Amino acid sequence: MRIGELAVQSGVSVRALRYYEEQGLLEAARSGSGQRHYPESAADRVQLIQMLYAAGLSSRTIAELLPCVEAKVSTPESRARLAAERDRIDAQIAALTRTRERLDAVILSSGDPASGCTWIADQDVAAHASHSATP
Repeated sequence: MRIGELAVQSGVSVRALRYYEEQGLLEAARSGSGQRHYPESAADRVQLIQMLYAAGLSSRTIAELLPCVEAKVSTPESRARLAAERDRIDAQIAALTRTRERLDAVILSSGDPASGCTWIADQDVAAHASHSATP
């Protein structure tokens, strides 16, 4: 299939497919006129690449792991690399959770007139906005 067809079938841009090829994540045969031609299995590979990117893996990590994932071969090295990526994602989740908790505390305290923040009741928001807009 040609690059435009693969883009439509996999739901990614032609530019992304070219980038995947540059990174060694996707291979295409070339016609005599230089057009890229992909096997039908390329759509599944693109979906896998997208999933790994969404999990936060880098192009380099994906390139290292794709052969093992596609061949369904697990090595101690590939398992260690995947576990390290999982640990990195867990640390990001924990950091985001702490940030959300801090934001929740700020939201809660700023909703209290005694907090020292300028507090505007919900019904006064429109009136406050109209006074601010007056020249």
